[in-house]
Amino acid sequence: MRAVPLAGLLAGCGGVQSALDPAGFEAEQVARLFWAMLVASGVIWVLVLGLAHYASGRREKPWSQRDAGRLIVWGGAVVPTLLLAVLLFFGLRLMPELRAPGGPLRVHVEGEQFWWRVRYHPPGGAPVESANALVLPVGQRVEFSLSTRDVIHSFWVPALGGKMDMIPGRTNRLVLEPTRTGEFRGACAELCGASHALMAFTVRVVEPAEFEAWLAREAAPAAAGTGHAGEAAFLAHGCGACHSVRGTAARGAIGPDLTHLASRPTLGAGILENSAANRAAFIARVDEIKPAARMPAYGTLLDTEIAAIAAWLGMLR
Repeated sequence: MRAVPLAGLLAGCGGVQSALDPAGFEAEQVARLFWAMLVASGVIWVLVLGLAHYASGRREKPWSQRDAGRLIVWGGAVVPTLLLAVLLFFGLRLMPELRAPGGPLRVHVEGEQFWWRVRYHPPGGAPVESANALVLPVGQRVEFSLSTRDVIHSFWVPALGGKMDMIPGRTNRLVLEPTRTGEFRGACAELCGASHALMAFTVRVVEPAEFEAWLAREAAPAAAGTGHAGEAAFLAHGCGACHSVRGTAARGAIGPDLTHLASRPTLGAGILENSAANRAAFIARVDEIKPAARMPAYGTLLDTEIAAIAAWLGMLR
């Protein structure tokens, strides 16, 4: 029975959203600092308990004023100051590496209520729009510019690096360098409203050649047949006023870009699996699935229209 709580505790040391299972250079530095602080704290804890046990034991004579003064000075001032100075030095020496300039690829991420607007800026190429998902090349330093227009958000991919706040009126910079491929989870780490806990995103780290091929596909118009009933319903009911689907008449810029929605693993900023049933549910009942989202619910549409739109969105690769 004792193994059950221990297994639950150790489960937090791994997974797609664990800072203790680093998959990026910055996260490795943060994890190293954490373990150093944990060991130092453990040593201090043992020393304090040992000293308390010793001091509370029976003595043949009481503590002298001189001995008590030495204990207070060394135990309460000198030793803690030295230990904190060592930890401060260890943390400060990481700053130049963590704040070093990024590579040629830049990615702008803007926090919205409650989703993520993503824009890739490849060197020498036109910007590429996306939303709620990131794809990054392994082994390359990527510079992120982070902003928001509504409330404070916080961009955090624990397995890749530390968090950075998004503050209205300013742009903050963060550099991440993935060190292994895989899929990881990011989230908003700052309370930003009713659906704060429903504001996540996926990060897929791939080989550089695969990333270049993916970025070329992402820059292209949607691969979907024109004349589909779902496209007609999408445009007829005003969805194109908020969402953009390159290659169609939908040119909205208020909501997420849906050009390649079908290639994203999740819906609604990481809260639902990207399936036809979930797409239909999100269209009809977004107010229930994501409270306070600015997208209106379209439950008044005919079931056949909702199903057609969901099917057409599933073709946008």
